[in-house]
Amino acid sequence: MTKIIADNLKYKYPLSDKLALDNISFKVEKGEFIGIIGANKAGKSTLCQALTGLVPHFYKGAYGGKVFVDGLEVKEHSIAEISLKAGIVFQNPFTQMTGSKMTVYEEIAFGLENLGIAREEMQKQIDHAMELMDIASLKERNPFDLSGGQMQRLAIASIIAMNPEIIVLDEPTSQLDPEGSEEVFLAVQLLSRQGVTVIMAEHKMEKVAKYCDRILLLYNGEIIDFDTPGKIFSRDDLKQYGVVPPIFTSVCRELGVKKSGTDEYPVTLEEARAALGRKVK
Repeated sequence: MTKIIADNLKYKYPLSDKLALDNISFKVEKGEFIGIIGANKAGKSTLCQALTGLVPHFYKGAYGGKVFVDGLEVKEHSIAEISLKAGIVFQNPFTQMTGSKMTVYEEIAFGLENLGIAREEMQKQIDHAMELMDIASLKERNPFDLSGGQMQRLAIASIIAMNPEIIVLDEPTSQLDPEGSEEVFLAVQLLSRQGVTVIMAEHKMEKVAKYCDRILLLYNGEIIDFDTPGKIFSRDDLKQYGVVPPIFTSVCRELGVKKSGTDEYPVTLEEARAALGRKVK
């Protein structure tokens, strides 16, 4: 089942002479975990905002083409309507805090209260989200007393608790250490396996290669490629698009070692071990 369709999407910010998104077309199926990569100003954040209605409803500007989110055409529906289908997690968790709640638990409950969810069901969804993001022990803490990493996990939990069918994350691990980043990717992978469609803009290529089903490569607002991690990171021209492949891919490329029976280089530690093991033998 197709959950997201972008059809010739174009967008230009007010007062800008350049398109931030140019002729963007792709489809995402239910339960897919899609990574968005590219250099700074490639259009990653703008695309995330376009998939959740912030573009064009909040960020004004010139807009063309169509985006459908679980059957809703973004331009024809309000952000409130789209938010029932797709939730977004921003790079900076401060932008996501309500500022009106005194505990982590209350912060997660905020969106559910606005939807009028029954109290018993609300508690179940909040507990599930806190456990998934490993913040249950922080439930009585003030959100603004948390570390940056803890606050980001709270922001993600607030979206997970809403049970959206689609979650869009804009570089959610930028403030997390390696352990925290791994926890986030594992939690998001679990959601995708449960049928949630995930779109994540991210700079940590090793994580993207390991967890994503497909990768969207952006450059100057245009789609360069949309394929599996193996296909994307085996491209010879990644450097010109400002992307550094996973270290495992770079090492195997230097050694001329590819995955068995393919023209692709390994992109994960496990794939590299297997390929290098064959070479040693």
